[in-house]
Amino acid sequence: MSTNVHYINDRERQAQESRTNGRTIADVMNEAKIEFKQFAETRIAMLQSEIREKIETIKASAPLMVVGALLALTAFLVLTAALICLVYVVFAGSRYAPFLACLIVGVVYAVIGGGLLFVGYRGISKKGLVPERTIKVLKDDKNWLQNEARQL
Repeated sequence: MSTNVHYINDRERQAQESRTNGRTIADVMNEAKIEFKQFAETRIAMLQSEIREKIETIKASAPLMVVGALLALTAFLVLTAALICLVYVVFAGSRYAPFLACLIVGVVYAVIGGGLLFVGYRGISKKGLVPERTIKVLKDDKNWLQNEARQL
């Protein structure tokens, strides 16, 4: 009976070795750990790289948006002054020069401010802030892992 027990244990050990190509379970686990670590480091590096690109986009567009917002605020103040002058002219009845000056400056500032805001916003919205490449790679990895798990 002891011969049969050794025979069964030998068969199990041989089957296990053939599944692991002669490597021990510890070797396989260690290799899997190293591969997972490299996998995680690669994905983290990808995410960091993509986030750096997004930050560069924001750095390029933010000054335009700030200048655009300041000019839009200036346009609001100038147009408010124009409205005040209009009301003054309506009740005073004789002077249009202050109104036209404020109106022209206000419209010019509004056009410039709006243009800068549009350019800055378009720069950010065109590239977006979501790390799309990293998400795509992670989805591909998920699909690959699911396919590998099905094959086991």
